[in-house]
Amino acid sequence: MATDDSRLVTALDLDDDQYTVEQSLIRNKYAAYDSSGELVVRGKQKLFKMKEEFPFVDADGEDVFRVEAGQILDVAGSYAVFDAETGDRVAVLDNDFSILQDVWTVRDGDTEAVVGRITSRGAAVTLARNLIPILGPLIPHKYEITDADGAHIGRIDGQLSLRDRYRIEIDDASGVATDAVITAAMVIDAIQGN
Repeated sequence: MATDDSRLVTALDLDDDQYTVEQSLIRNKYAAYDSSGELVVRGKQKLFKMKEEFPFVDADGEDVFRVEAGQILDVAGSYAVFDAETGDRVAVLDNDFSILQDVWTVRDGDTEAVVGRITSRGAAVTLARNLIPILGPLIPHKYEITDADGAHIGRIDGQLSLRDRYRIEIDDASGVATDAVITAAMVIDAIQGN
């Protein structure tokens, strides 16, 4: 993990406390904007890959990191985040699949220690999103972000729209890398078909 606790990807500096992430209407293609509306990172799922892969670039189109599934069709598994500049695995996103609550664990890519969790808020909403094929994708998702000890760090709030759009608010990023949270939010959306 990077020496600065708020960064884990060397070529990406996410120091804002609020981001908006938007998905393209057509495919798993994402863009994240800071609170002033400036593009900070964008990525898209590679098509026709045996294992899911999401490369991400900065506003200038330079590679910053990529996310790769641990296995083929890894719906309830792990996804590794690799720094494009160093090639190092800097984080792992683990999905503990449940129809009642989505729990994603963010682990350090080197030590595999838990650094945070992203947990869906509300069993009824999660159940509806998972079981109602037509209405489920229209229900905005909401997640709470906590550190390894369960202390609140921030939240992810979906907005009702034709394409997925949600706001990530970081209240205290002292314990979790902000880029891991932004990455996890986009990957969670793509993997779970939100």
